[in-house]
Amino acid sequence: MDILYLRGASTVADVMDRLSDGPGYSAVRALLRILEQKGQVTHEKSGPRFIYSPSVPRKEASKHAIKHTLSTFFHGSVSDAITALLDASEPSLDQDELSRLEVMIRDRRKSGE
Repeated sequence: MDILYLRGASTVADVMDRLSDGPGYSAVRALLRILEQKGQVTHEKSGPRFIYSPSVPRKEASKHAIKHTLSTFFHGSVSDAITALLDASEPSLDQDELSRLEVMIRDRRKSGE
């Protein structure tokens, strides 16, 4: 999915070109077919080739992934997830990033969310 979001519409060969030491053609084609069955990818036929594209906008997919990660690893706790992100950030956040986070938290408090 990363490749399709970065590159846009792609053939199996295009996806394979972006994978270093990735799986073979059949495996990539099978994975794209599975993603299509799950509603994540669509395809159009262009001559003998299929051109695959994400069917879900990246922003929507990222929201779903974050919600899934929150429920799976952090029992729905945003503060636990943020703590893990802060602990894992290398290098540490700079002052501009910390200030942006403070503003977002302040705005959320004001809006009551």
